[in-house]
Amino acid sequence: MALVPLATKGHYFHVYDFKVKPGRGDEFVELFNKFDYGDNNPFHRSTAQVKDGVLCRDTADPDHFYLIGEWRDIDEHRRIREQVAREIRPEFVQLIEGGHFVPNYAEIVSMTPQEVLDKAAAE
Repeated sequence: MALVPLATKGHYFHVYDFKVKPGRGDEFVELFNKFDYGDNNPFHRSTAQVKDGVLCRDTADPDHFYLIGEWRDIDEHRRIREQVAREIRPEFVQLIEGGHFVPNYAEIVSMTPQEVLDKAAAE
């Protein structure tokens, strides 16, 4: 199996860590997907987005989620996020405890060098 870096040095992750209202996890996933894969999602039209985000569900708590994605420009992500909150108001946000849906941003400062990846693939 060839190794592939999860992300690229110099880019950024947005990391959302949040809980939804008790017992509403399945409903949240359904509404999130409806927005995320719909025609009205400006995140997917941005050239600053490197890799589409992934929604992860905590294995110990079905109402606890993480949303992670890779971007070249966090200011662009922030601008779009504020636009979505102000103008589109996706339904899934109503299910988030406290209504707080703001990520932490993290700069990717290290990744596996290509020669290490190539060596692992050759073995």
